[in-house]
Amino acid sequence: HVTYGYQAPPQKKWSVLFVCVWFHCSSLSVGTKTGYRLFSVTAVDKLDCIHEGVECPDVYIVERLFSSSLVVVVSLSMPRRMNVYHFKKGTEICNYSYSNNILSVRLNRQRLVVCLEESIYIHNIKDMKLLKTLLNTPTNPSGLCALSVNHSNSYLAYPGSATIGEITIYDANNLSTVTLIQAHDSPLAALTFNASGTKLASASEKGTVIRVFSVPEGQKLFEFRRGMKRYVSISSLSFSADAQFLCASSNTETVHIFKLEQHSPR
Repeated sequence: HVTYGYQAPPQKKWSVLFVCVWFHCSSLSVGTKTGYRLFSVTAVDKLDCIHEGVECPDVYIVERLFSSSLVVVVSLSMPRRMNVYHFKKGTEICNYSYSNNILSVRLNRQRLVVCLEESIYIHNIKDMKLLKTLLNTPTNPSGLCALSVNHSNSYLAYPGSATIGEITIYDANNLSTVTLIQAHDSPLAALTFNASGTKLASASEKGTVIRVFSVPEGQKLFEFRRGMKRYVSISSLSFSADAQFLCASSNTETVHIFKLEQHSPR
């Protein structure tokens, strides 16, 4: 068990607005009232701050492309604008403005996805060109979506309905809808792909059942019981690197870990 800690200097106290650990677990991004910070988590006993960005305050989204110098930033002062920086050079690569507030950003080595409440924008990561706009998507006030980190299986998952737990699987490379999965009876609360983009885990607002589906087929592979009758708010799902385990965190101050193993009919 390892606990990471970082104490901000007394003269630089900051309120955290956003925290993100990348799938490869070597980088931590933190958005604050005064900007953003990038940390290396390769050491076993400490966090090393590798960059402090002060280009804009009140950063509520900061996403880094793996261990590269590309970082995407969204600020509360301009919630409709996405800024893309090369933080090592200290330069802005580009910026895009959208019709509504940006709720989430996802990226891999092929695609950059920007999610608004009722639309999704897909950019080419190499030149930031806008490739596709998905308009009139079901109302998604939390900006729930997942993008596979495996750019060869660059699948995007997002709610296919605002009233039931339907998942739309979209091929972000070929820009086409692949399948619809009827995952839950109630609206979705969490989505995540495994590292290879071949499995997708989901949970609904009830939080009692977690299901895992094959991608892109949409076949149900596993079903885990998170609880019986008490509803909980699942805040995140995460596969282990080898996709043998699935972790779920919720507002009950507990973490559940499930093992993905097939049982015999007996």
